[in-house]
Amino acid sequence: MCLIAFALNQHPRYRLVLAANRDEFHARPSAAADFHDDAPDLFGGRDLQAGGSWLLAARNGQIAAVTNVRTGQPESGLRSRGELVRRAAAADPLHADMQSLQDEAAHYGRFNLLAYDGARLWYAGNHPEARLRAVDDGVHTLSNAALDTPWPKTQRLHAVMSAWLADEATDIAPLFAALADPRTAADTDLPRTGVPMDWERRLSAAFIVGADYGTRASTVVLVADDHVRFVERRFGPHGGALGDTDRIIERA
Repeated sequence: MCLIAFALNQHPRYRLVLAANRDEFHARPSAAADFHDDAPDLFGGRDLQAGGSWLLAARNGQIAAVTNVRTGQPESGLRSRGELVRRAAAADPLHADMQSLQDEAAHYGRFNLLAYDGARLWYAGNHPEARLRAVDDGVHTLSNAALDTPWPKTQRLHAVMSAWLADEATDIAPLFAALADPRTAADTDLPRTGVPMDWERRLSAAFIVGADYGTRASTVVLVADDHVRFVERRFGPHGGALGDTDRIIERA
């Protein structure tokens, strides 16, 4: 994932609400959200190149999602961040696994990891060093920097999520509309993450449109006491719609 907003214990019906975009090169193969053949309790998309995922829900209500950390510096010889999502979504107990991950964090590409066990949500990362903390109740955002870093697109999504919560809404159309926002930020508001300025502008949009690289999936996840609703919309080059999935996962 490259853009996430989530609300922890802020909605009368849902313990966790998460809205996210996955941005990736269109040539990288991936599978649509579904139960995984080799892990039938896990539901979500799958990276067919490295075998991991960017966002998963488990039948027991656990949720895991990852973003990379953008520095403009290449990475090589490191384990895939997508492994972390499958690991966290299936971990039992989650907190112990997250603690043990701290000793292994340097072996993975630069990452931010969110992991929810149905009660607590954990934030872990490895740049500039390994870290782990529980996330407070409230509305939070995550992109390709540390949790709650105020980039223009995270602030816009935060505002929409907050307004949606204030209305105690259940219609997720406003969340998908915010994820589909193609506006780029003004140059004066752009972060400086080590990539060329033309890429900085391009990446400042919530929804990135391009022939080679762009938003591949928009997803909203709603975690209730007895089920998880997982809604994914998929896109190809130039933002062309490729299909969608809307699944209710009953809690095991």
